[in-house]
Amino acid sequence: MHDSYLKLLGVNRLLTAVPSPKKSRGDLINTQEPGWDLVSSWISNATNKVDVLPVTESMAGETLYATQVTTRSPMGAIIFNSGGILVDHGWIRILGSGHPTLNRTLHTWNINKTIFDKGNAGFLLVADDAAGGFFAINSGGLGEDMGKVYYFDPAAMAWEALDISYTEFLLFCFEGDLGDFYRDLRWNNWEQEVSMLDGNEVFSFYPMLWTAEGKDINSVHRAKVPVEEHYNFTADMLWQLNGG
Repeated sequence: MHDSYLKLLGVNRLLTAVPSPKKSRGDLINTQEPGWDLVSSWISNATNKVDVLPVTESMAGETLYATQVTTRSPMGAIIFNSGGILVDHGWIRILGSGHPTLNRTLHTWNINKTIFDKGNAGFLLVADDAAGGFFAINSGGLGEDMGKVYYFDPAAMAWEALDISYTEFLLFCFEGDLGDFYRDLRWNNWEQEVSMLDGNEVFSFYPMLWTAEGKDINSVHRAKVPVEEHYNFTADMLWQLNGG
């Protein structure tokens, strides 16, 4: 495995911790205060277009156990009750327990990216977007604000602190001003192209958006690529930019 996986976006060290005993699936399923009731209410009142992908029960249980979050939490609720969530014509993809349209679970997507046999990179990838940006929860590798969400901006080739929690990130996705947030990453008539994009694909741009020649999103060439390929390319590119 290339060392760039460990150095993606400025993270170049593993954080190690003594593992805690894993809770059973039964212990992780909260029937008294299910978080999905709350998440569902947010979706019902969303001002942005939200599509909940159907859940596969076996995948939901496996992913919940692997991530060790309870269904009382919004993250656990999304894992257990959805294959993932698509926002704004599929522009943002919030990871859940997987679906053919979004065949990455929150857990499997992080393996060999932020989760390794000997530790972790200090953050957890929880969502991404059609422009090739990534959202992650900081667990020490991105800054001192533990538990806060960061955004990797493909136009800046850097993590940006959003100063919001995962719950606040969901509310931002459902009812936030995405047009303003993505004002430099959306081209004219982007909706039609993105609506035909598979949740396992992103757009790549040339010239690259972080270069002087790539600053005008409407003038660059774009092409669909697998999100896995884009992530690996981004990791290698950042590794080179940081001097190897």
